[in-house]
Amino acid sequence: MEIPNYKTALIVGAGEGISASLSRLFAKEGLRVALAARHIEKLGALCSETGASAFACNAADPDEVERLFGAVERELEAPDVVVYNASARARGAFVDLVPADVAQAIAVSAFGGFLVAQQAVRRMLPSKHGAILFTGASASVKGYPQSAPFAMGKFALRGLAQSMARELSPQGIHVAHFVIDGGIRSAVRTEAPDRPDSMLDPDAIALNYWNVLRQPRSAWTWELELRPWVEKF
Repeated sequence: MEIPNYKTALIVGAGEGISASLSRLFAKEGLRVALAARHIEKLGALCSETGASAFACNAADPDEVERLFGAVERELEAPDVVVYNASARARGAFVDLVPADVAQAIAVSAFGGFLVAQQAVRRMLPSKHGAILFTGASASVKGYPQSAPFAMGKFALRGLAQSMARELSPQGIHVAHFVIDGGIRSAVRTEAPDRPDSMLDPDAIALNYWNVLRQPRSAWTWELELRPWVEKF
């Protein structure tokens, strides 16, 4: 039973939370790590801690995404693990939503995922090796009131992942989508005293991403849903 071996990871939409935990875990496991975000100043401490390289990129801009992959190739190598962790929201009553804000939210949450995945796949297909992981949300499978743009983007991202998995898994590329169903614990956001363990630990989420990456090809997962163990379905 052959376990896939990966060397270089690119995390797009990097910051605190899931992406920071992934960066630490990937570095610990011996992968070279590249982090991409619109504003890379916030990544200085994480890069110092993990040895990661930071790259500025607007994931919804085709030219910037193409330049990102070129820069990562030159500085490191073509990534064989790509995580799309970027998203955007436009909140408010449906009749009050600003069309430009809605378009931007969908562009970041879904169109950017397409752009990043396309550049990744073009580099992975020749060797028939690689993995592309998408960070979804409970909004990927159920829309909430006053959050239509987020649901639209996340539904589209899930559809992209499912379509890609069916097309590309037989060609050696593991595509997986993660439904993050719950709040994520952080230094500034913790559980209420009367609701212990009601939030997701970002390190635990990262470990699940890693477990999916380590799956043998005979039993690949295309989607994993993660929620706190005390949450009711």
